Amino acid sequence: MPHAAMRLAISGSIPGLGTEPAANSSNLRIRGTSRGAIPELRGGRSHAETTMNKTRTAKFGIGQIVRHRIYPFRGVVFDIDPTFSNTEEWWEAIPEDIRPDRDQPFYHLFAENEQTEYIAYVSEQNLLADTSGEPIRHPQVAEEFEKDGNGGYRQRRGPLN
Repeated sequence: MPHAAMRLAISGSIPGLGTEPAANSSNLRIRGTSRGAIPELRGGRSHAETTMNKTRTAKFGIGQIVRHRIYPFRGVVFDIDPTFSNTEEWWEAIPEDIRPDRDQPFYHLFAENEQTEYIAYVSEQNLLADTSGEPIRHPQVAEEFEKDGNGGYRQRRGPLN
């Protein structure tokens, strides 16, 4: 069963969009399942769609296993930024000839390669769905997620506060 696309509303007027590190942009975090991420208003439109000037659809969802299209690593999506939302220093460290477009979703991953586990921040254009069926060994996956029976993960339900 394919993972439902998550809709992300964005606007250049949102404080912190692209100017603060992703770790500090909690007002932009979208956590949980794809359903209910943006509240619906009467008439089927979300509040975000009526007040924002752009709507973007994320290709991958929270809990989905992905792999990098060039480099040998894979991971589980645990957060999504509607557009680039990391530091300028991080951005400048990417060689200009391979630097991705800022205006696309960026994914926070519990990532791993053959040697180690780590947190990665990757543009949508550089990710592909991982269909290997291999389990993820990153220790934080077990803390935050449980297997969903479809080859991916769903977030564990914890306290609301």
